[in-house]
Amino acid sequence: MNGLEVAVLVGAVMLVGGVIAQKLRVSGPIVLLILGGAIGFIPLFDEIQLPPDLVLLLFLPAILYWESINSSLREMRRNLRVIVLQAVPLVLVTAGVVAVIGHAFGLPWSVAIALGAIVAPTDATAMASVAGRLPRRPLTILRAESLINDGTALAVYAVAVTASVAERTIQLGEGVLQFVLAYAGGITIGVAVGFVVVLIRRVLSNRLLANTLSVLTPFLVYLPAELIGVSGVVAVVTAGLVISHYTPRIVDASARTQVFGFWGLTSYLLNGSLFVLVGLELHAVIAEIDGDWETVLTLGLLTALAVMAVRLAWSFTTPYLIRAIDRRPSQRARRVGARQRLPIAWAGFRGAVSLAAALALPTTVQSGEQFPGRNLIIAVTTIVILVTIIVQGSTMGAIVRWARFPADDKAEEEYRMAEDRALTAVLDALPREADRIGAPQELRDLLEREYSERLDEFRRQGDDLDDRADGDDVDREGPLRLALLTIKRETVIGLRDRGEIDDAVMRRIQSRIDLEELRLSRSMPDEG
Repeated sequence: MNGLEVAVLVGAVMLVGGVIAQKLRVSGPIVLLILGGAIGFIPLFDEIQLPPDLVLLLFLPAILYWESINSSLREMRRNLRVIVLQAVPLVLVTAGVVAVIGHAFGLPWSVAIALGAIVAPTDATAMASVAGRLPRRPLTILRAESLINDGTALAVYAVAVTASVAERTIQLGEGVLQFVLAYAGGITIGVAVGFVVVLIRRVLSNRLLANTLSVLTPFLVYLPAELIGVSGVVAVVTAGLVISHYTPRIVDASARTQVFGFWGLTSYLLNGSLFVLVGLELHAVIAEIDGDWETVLTLGLLTALAVMAVRLAWSFTTPYLIRAIDRRPSQRARRVGARQRLPIAWAGFRGAVSLAAALALPTTVQSGEQFPGRNLIIAVTTIVILVTIIVQGSTMGAIVRWARFPADDKAEEEYRMAEDRALTAVLDALPREADRIGAPQELRDLLEREYSERLDEFRRQGDDLDDRADGDDVDREGPLRLALLTIKRETVIGLRDRGEIDDAVMRRIQSRIDLEELRLSRSMPDEG
């Protein structure tokens, strides 16, 4: 099948799978994985394979970039210790435990460590499937972890594969140095490219050109990082966080609405197609196995059990070690019980990045011999993906319900405070903006009465307020209303900058401001 036929097939499977998942109220990734696997065994489609370069060079940068620009930098800073512990040491421990198991089954140490690195990271795509089920803090931890841990795992993977191909043992000092350089270099490139993109966006007035830059950004970050041998994953995530912090002030409403619509749809298509492609790969994995199936299944199930058990053990031991060391009142206030930690521990889905890394293993080593255990590693990785997504994914809803998370009212409180402050700032700025624009007194009185009533109504009810004007005289009212919307936006962004509200709260209010700004702009006649 050619590329277009494969794209149409994957899209059709996504559409059908999405309908089935909605009707049966089950996780979409599970349905897509099963459908893809079933179709892969049909002779007409048995030649479709998942190109590892497609995932590592196209899908991964785009998915990570979208997730990072939708992340909350404030919440990540507040939970930085937990995120780092899960994204770095937990990945290393998991890789180590899996390596011991792999070595016990006859894999050389460097190859066994490569297997451990392949199955160690959780999957950002799979994490998106549980986004609506968790409160803000655990969701932030899981999303940030899944963004960063790919960088940890792929750095270890590179060290292990290099040693395997050279048919030598891994040098600990060299490996540690490569790992540190991969992270430091990725952060450096991410910050540098992120600020360059921000500077370019400041001078790009053409909406289409600006959004073209947005589409190119993850690849402009990822490719240079990978070419010089540092972590492209860390670079993309870092750049995304930098850009998401600065662009609310430099991107206009029309460009922001367009680019968010594009990335929302693109992310959905990329995420869904990855699960379909992983399912389609099952037949190829089975066809390439040339060893003892009992050994393959045993190692695969043991590896899946290990990655799940290590994560559970980590989640129920490290918090108590931290409590023994850090006894500050501020940290005690952030503690959660074992019941609320279980969803984080259980959300250890593995996905397409793991399979792509396994498929990207070289076929031969330096001496010309076949890469040891390559087919076995691919099969084991596939088993781990299937077990974690089906077992953990299908039970995640029940686990979240059992956790009985307390009501998370903080975001709603921040929203109410931000809306109140913004409306108050608009009322305070109205006389000044009216004088600047030269608005007539009757319009000043009209808008002052309207915004005062809106603020009173919000304080009484606290519901979302529609920013649409009640009046229809857009030609006369439009310039002043647009100026007041700018005041409101600046107030909300300022609250975000000072850490008083979350990025998600800012985006919630900003999206409504953007819609009203677009309505006013389109209704007003063009000058000249």
